[in-house]
Parts: sequence; C-alpha cells; structure tokens
Amino acid sequence: MPCHLVDVHVLLVREDRILLSLRRSGDKYDHRWHLPSGKLEVGESAATGAAREAAEEVGVTIDPTTLRLIHVAHVTAPGRDARLGLFFRTEDWVGEPINREPDKCYELRWFPLAALPADLIEYSALGITALTTPTPYSELGWPGH
Repeated sequence: MPCHLVDVHVLLVREDRILLSLRRSGDKYDHRWHLPSGKLEVGESAATGAAREAAEEVGVTIDPTTLRLIHVAHVTAPGRDARLGLFFRTEDWVGEPINREPDKCYELRWFPLAALPADLIEYSALGITALTTPTPYSELGWPGH
C-alpha cells in the first residue's frame, strides 16, 4: 500500500515580507518561486524537520519551539507521490538568509505579502494564503478540487 510523504514548509516573515526561493529543478517547477521546504525524515518531529530544512536551504537557525503551524495541505499531482504539507510560520530566527543550495535554487528574495510573484508554485501559495485567511486545511490536485 502506498504511503503519503510529509513535507515541511517554513514561512520566514519579516515585517510584511516573506522569503521565497527561485527553484532550480529542470522540471515544470524550474524558475518558479517556492518556500524553503523539504521532506520530513524518519524519526524526526515536524517542527524539528522544518527547522532543519531552513538551516540546510537558507542558512538560518530556528528554535523548533518558535514555529507555529498555520496550515495543512493534502496534495497530489499526476506522476507525483501524494503528500501532506505542513506549513510553519516564524518571525524568530538567527542569521541572515543565504542560498545554501545553489544547485537547487537560483536565488532568494523577499517579497511583500501584498505583491507575491505570479510564478509562485501553487503548493506554496496554499500556505502563504493561510497567513491572511483562517484556512487551516486545503486540498490540491484531488478529483473534484
């Protein structure tokens, strides 16, 4: 029986801006903006995994206890494994974000929440929308959605 992956996403919010990375992937998501994120590892709590991903991708240190879960998304797409995405917000980290994975990311950029890029990956947009709406759960890619 197939299982679902668990993705953890980090919304680094500074004043009214959010940090996004421009994906370098060689697939349909190449040159599209997304949140620092990754797959949860075996034996790792969700908050710890989110803090790890932020450190690996953008070089900031986050105390997992400062992360606040703001959204859960159940997502699927043709040819991709179904996944459950957990979106965590924080305004508290140590260090200035830098691109630690240039093989997976072209650049990092701060965007005003009121002026997000048009080429934002839909999956990431679900969590960002939760910053301004009381939407704790969403589905994407499932029949009827």
